[in-house]
Amino acid sequence: MVRQLRAGGVAVLDILDHGIAQGEERITLRIEDGVGVLTLCRPDRLNGWSWESSRQLGIMADRIRFDGSIRAVLLRGEGRAFCAGIDVTAPGGAITGRSPAERTQNYYEGIRWVHERFAAFAGLPQPVVAAVQGYCLGFGFELALMADIRIAADDAVFALPEAGIGVAVDAGGDMRIAREAGAGWAKYLALTGNRIDAATAERIGLLQGVTPPGELAGTARSVADAVAANAPLAVRHIKRSVDAFADAGMAAALDRTALAAAVTLTSQDCAEGYAAKAARRPPHFEGG
Repeated sequence: MVRQLRAGGVAVLDILDHGIAQGEERITLRIEDGVGVLTLCRPDRLNGWSWESSRQLGIMADRIRFDGSIRAVLLRGEGRAFCAGIDVTAPGGAITGRSPAERTQNYYEGIRWVHERFAAFAGLPQPVVAAVQGYCLGFGFELALMADIRIAADDAVFALPEAGIGVAVDAGGDMRIAREAGAGWAKYLALTGNRIDAATAERIGLLQGVTPPGELAGTARSVADAVAANAPLAVRHIKRSVDAFADAGMAAALDRTALAAAVTLTSQDCAEGYAAKAARRPPHFEGG
């Protein structure tokens, strides 16, 4: 059962009812005047992403989806980063198998499971506004791209560094960049791993606004409030109609992405990439 607590006039989700142990929260939800404020809450890890983060995102998406009091969602990160990518120190990060083929198959199913959690979030009937500050890298960048509207502080930094450690972009971020900014920018960011600043991200269409850091929270919240103030049925159907056009072919492409991720995550190049990163040396990739 979902229970609501009241604190200072704000409804707060008691996430213990969703199988998330106290102290193990990766994401929290507060409901404030029709806006569900979804916060990545591991600032000591720069809100690094993990399998558990994906599970909790799916739980929160299910909670939001069926709550008629939530008319818009504000996605934010606590601390100095929105999300700096995968938390390599998180438990359960490596998938095993009795053979290379089984390990690849297990990775494929694991990535598909993550995609299903992300699909529940990206497909919410309520529009999502992302407020991005600091590092927005790898999985963090891909998560921000699932939002309907993105506002960033001018200190935000965006990148898809996966190819530099021997891994395919595994959550569809490159395809979403292609959708928003064109195939050239998708390939440039995914193939080089180069970082871009907020001004560049806004110029190429990945952001709808850039503010000073001190104004980010208020600006993003004002956008979410504007969405929440409009007619809910109209808002939901507008989102569905735009997504139906923009995401044509996305499901098949994401399945191809899951396979690419499974193959690269089990490759020798991936092992070399992570070893080189840990040793702070250039990687030596051989294509195997």
